[in-house]
Amino acid sequence: MLKVCICGGGALGHVCAGVLSSEPNVSVNVLTGKPNLWNKDIEVFDCNSKTYSGRINQISNLAQDVITNADIVFLCLPGYAIERELETIKPYLSEKTVIGSIVCSTGFFFFAHRILGIESKLFGFQRTPFIARVKEYGKSANLLGYKSEVAIATENISGVEDFRKNVETLWRTPVKLLNNFYEVSLTNSNPILHTGRLYSMFFGLEDHVFDHNIMFYDEWTDDASETIIKMDAEFFLLLDKLQVRNEAIPPLLSYYESFDAKSLTQKIRSIKAFHGITSPMVEAQNGWIVDFKNRYFTEDFPYGLKHIWELSKHHGIDIPMIDKVYKWGMKVIK
Repeated sequence: MLKVCICGGGALGHVCAGVLSSEPNVSVNVLTGKPNLWNKDIEVFDCNSKTYSGRINQISNLAQDVITNADIVFLCLPGYAIERELETIKPYLSEKTVIGSIVCSTGFFFFAHRILGIESKLFGFQRTPFIARVKEYGKSANLLGYKSEVAIATENISGVEDFRKNVETLWRTPVKLLNNFYEVSLTNSNPILHTGRLYSMFFGLEDHVFDHNIMFYDEWTDDASETIIKMDAEFFLLLDKLQVRNEAIPPLLSYYESFDAKSLTQKIRSIKAFHGITSPMVEAQNGWIVDFKNRYFTEDFPYGLKHIWELSKHHGIDIPMIDKVYKWGMKVIK
């Protein structure tokens, strides 16, 4: 019997709990701040009309209740919660326990190395294996889409190929192994895509009252494209210094099948999955103002772009655009 503990009661935690507990030889515990709102029986409904029905073994807000004896611990947490969770669960991890994060671009490996030690058994996903939404809290969730393939990085795990196959079976998705933790920890997705867009929209307009909530992608601008292209070029100077393989992380222009700022703008505006997504703004008396407490700010700057900025500074890499965007973001969220 494989013993799994899921840390986090959000959308990712719900889907992980439902999918994994539906496996006949997997026992699932959940560590959540709201254990009283969870049922032991949970269902996940996927995009192909499949239903995963499982029963959770134990649900608690106390790490000692659910972490001890776990074979695998999955962190399903936002960036700001990872460091604190690792410190909380550390006393209850055994030498056999493998701990990993569904989201790694917000610092999981950096935090784990410092808190758990460089010899700890770690793994992490480059991107989330699915799109998740809570249907009824503590009872059901929707799995809105699978990836055709997911990539993971591992450290200090013996029998890594067997582990890869195990993850592949658990998630019903093909899994490939990456070369090192940088390939899952550093990304030009949210830490550059989001922060560059925010800078292009709101720099110098921090106190401005807008007449509507700007569509984050539908109203994407050439200025935003130029900003993230410059940031991406600087990002790849860092990847070259760290000897990260080019094929592990594609440049934004390649990823979005574009060749310059204008074509990138057109491409981003055309992506159906992006339609209707608004910006981090809140309605005020006379219009709309920027919401600096939104996760686009509170996660993507201090837990995403921060690691790129710090590593670049450490290695003496010139990053004028990233430097402007990062310093502005850290200033407005304080």
